[in-house]
Amino acid sequence: MTQTPQASEAPAFSSRLFEPARLGGLVLPNRLVMAPLTRNRAGADGVPGELMAAHYAQRASAGLIIAEGTTPNAVGQSYPHIPGIHTPEQIAGWRRVTGAVGAAGGRMFLQLQHAGRVGHPDTSGHVPLAPSAVRFPEPLPTPGGLREGVTPRAMTAADIGATLAGFATAARNAVAAGFAGVEVHSANGHLLHQFLSRNTNLRTDAWGGSVEGRIRFTVEVVRAVVAAVGRDRVGVRISPGANVNGIEEGGTGELYPALAEALAELEPLYLHQVHADPDDALYAEIRGLWPGTLIANPALSREEVAADGGKARGERLLAAGADLIALGRGFVANPDFVARLRTGAPLNELRPEFLMHVGGAEGYNDYPALQYGCA
Repeated sequence: MTQTPQASEAPAFSSRLFEPARLGGLVLPNRLVMAPLTRNRAGADGVPGELMAAHYAQRASAGLIIAEGTTPNAVGQSYPHIPGIHTPEQIAGWRRVTGAVGAAGGRMFLQLQHAGRVGHPDTSGHVPLAPSAVRFPEPLPTPGGLREGVTPRAMTAADIGATLAGFATAARNAVAAGFAGVEVHSANGHLLHQFLSRNTNLRTDAWGGSVEGRIRFTVEVVRAVVAAVGRDRVGVRISPGANVNGIEEGGTGELYPALAEALAELEPLYLHQVHADPDDALYAEIRGLWPGTLIANPALSREEVAADGGKARGERLLAAGADLIALGRGFVANPDFVARLRTGAPLNELRPEFLMHVGGAEGYNDYPALQYGCA
């Protein structure tokens, strides 16, 4: 029989991670952000259900929750059971999630994620759209199992305009669903990152070629979303140098300073950098160029996750100029992650076999919380 671990109350460690912070109009009780995590627990129609409401409510002690990548329109879907925010049913489902988190004292943003070429007709019912007709190089999960990636259709000017409008509508839908704001996903090999990257953006028009051309789509999506819901409700996620999902950016050191400067002119609420490293010169340059809140998401080994969930790395990033720290796997395995880090309590072991594509509560909502008091 599995016993629920117990811990006695302990004074908080002296750490800036547990200091309150302000993010636009939000007062965050700590500087720990639950990173957006793809978990494939929505319905087949992309509607979030009670399973998701319970999951996020369990983790409401995070300073901020950024909910998982969510499809702004039908063609943008990546995998099966990814949530959407483009139908009335999806909006209502998310409203139940934000209501549960709010009742537990939490705050949420929603990540808007368009898959681009990381999609399949067997999943979305549509031929994927992308900057150029460059096939996704790996098999993709679909409702019928793994299928070879397909060649996407290169986006026309009309497609680009419709996609910009779709992001703006999705942002308005998210606010209507009770989110405090949205995060535009320009990372990890999805559509916006595909426009940034030389091997997936072969365009010779104003949406490709030069650094200015390659950053244009991300900038225009953010512009459209800021116009729709206001700059205090908009963040942007980037992953400089990431080669996930077959991406080869090329010229990373030129690309991201230019992108940071262009985005700064639009004054979104925050920039969220994936795998931020305080010793990396590009991180330092982005920090210097970015005038607003910077959320840093450190790269962690499995050993670091098991040891302290990323606490030490987070503290180093705060010392190097980050304002908030986004952690993922620690929040997955520990519904009371903030309390465990604050008191030095042991962490639950992460069960990676339940991270994606499995469904159900196991490895999702069944991680135990600590029972405080005398054993």
